[in-house]
Amino acid sequence: MAAPASDLREWIRLLEKEGELRRVTAPVDPDLEITEIVDRTVKAGGPALLFESVRGSKLPLLINQFGSERRMCLAFGVDALDDVAGKLESVLELQPPQGLVDKVRKLGQLKSIADSMPKSVSRGPCQEVVLTGDDVDLGLLPVQRCWPLDPAPFITLPAVITQDRETGVRNVGMYRMQVIDRSSTFMHWQIHKDGRADLLAAPDGRIPVAVAIGLDPVTAYSASAPLPKHVGELMVAGFLKGSPVQLVDCKTVDLQVPANAEIVLEGWVDASDVGMEGPFGDHTGFYTPPEEFPIFRISAITMRRDAIYPSIVVGKPPAEDEWLAKATERIFLPAIRMSVPEIVDYDLPTAGTFHNCVIVSIRKRFPGHARKVMHAVWGLGLLSLSKSVVVVDEHVDVHDYEQVFFHVCANVDPKRDLELAEGPIDQLDHASLLPSYGGKVGIDATTKGPAEGTREWPAEIEMSAEVKALVDRRWAEYGI
Repeated sequence: MAAPASDLREWIRLLEKEGELRRVTAPVDPDLEITEIVDRTVKAGGPALLFESVRGSKLPLLINQFGSERRMCLAFGVDALDDVAGKLESVLELQPPQGLVDKVRKLGQLKSIADSMPKSVSRGPCQEVVLTGDDVDLGLLPVQRCWPLDPAPFITLPAVITQDRETGVRNVGMYRMQVIDRSSTFMHWQIHKDGRADLLAAPDGRIPVAVAIGLDPVTAYSASAPLPKHVGELMVAGFLKGSPVQLVDCKTVDLQVPANAEIVLEGWVDASDVGMEGPFGDHTGFYTPPEEFPIFRISAITMRRDAIYPSIVVGKPPAEDEWLAKATERIFLPAIRMSVPEIVDYDLPTAGTFHNCVIVSIRKRFPGHARKVMHAVWGLGLLSLSKSVVVVDEHVDVHDYEQVFFHVCANVDPKRDLELAEGPIDQLDHASLLPSYGGKVGIDATTKGPAEGTREWPAEIEMSAEVKALVDRRWAEYGI
């Protein structure tokens, strides 16, 4: 497998070489038309698309770059997404070394991490064109209006860079941005997001913001990753790529941005400068209703001379963001096991739109163990927003939904095995009675014992290993 691409251009060349990209030369409209084309392509398992003639803009538009498991593996330069988890595990589990061999191993890890830290450079291709003042015009970009009730175009694949004014810690997040006019957008900083925390922590209620658009796929993914606050997104991107992310100083704000970006927006967000954002056709499959959010006032747009604008469409699943979520699911399994070691595996069903359902398999050791795990999941980072947790035994394949549903139907006594709770809910959830707070359900579909008040539990039907092996050997003889 090839090494991860160094920038968006190299990534496009790799996709094309691997037969994973189609160039569309026919004129297309970023107002709804591209969404319908892409939605059909994604649901058919189709390729990434590079629209070369987008009405109203001179810039081409790349979309569906992440829309399959194979493309996500190509992005990371691995054969399977679990291979990325193995690499990241060494970063997240660093503990004080115990002995000499452990010290040597830890020193190697620390050097690898140090080599992955972002590096400052004096110039970058993202600043070949610099627009300030009256020249700032978001209309130059082929920003999509995705769904009929969206009131305006939305930038959907940005890496939004902020900094904690007190600690200097950098945060990179992915938040949708509704275009207001030539030089301003809304910043969709939800209540649980680090960008919002940086704004609220600012002594004067005002922070500089930079938005990088069009990054190499690993750095773009890292902006969406639910990393712990102390783990830098750009460091992780450099670690996973095998080379540090190069950063260049912004022109009008005191921040740094990836030098290899296609487009950069610079400006300020003031907590007192707000407006009604939305509605927006979201990954939940429903429109997020209008809500008050802060406004991003743009002081500069910088870009490459021949910039490429990347986008993503979310909506009723499956959509392209499914594979960003699946990458996160696999990559962060080791981190989840560090907190809850009895977890064998977990799955975030696409139909659950990231926060509605978590399926977990566990090594059950004692009565009530499944309930212990449910509440542990409800205490883990963004998994704390999950509405439902289904717990099954370790032999159940959590990715086989038929198998999971069989055990839910077979093993659950609703009176005994349902855990009702309440707590924080995704701000986008429309079903809860209150915004960002609502009910939760845990389903214990594990095998029960007498200590949990059951009758004798019957054995599950399973063919003997010897007969399975015999039939495997003779299968061709049966002519089936």
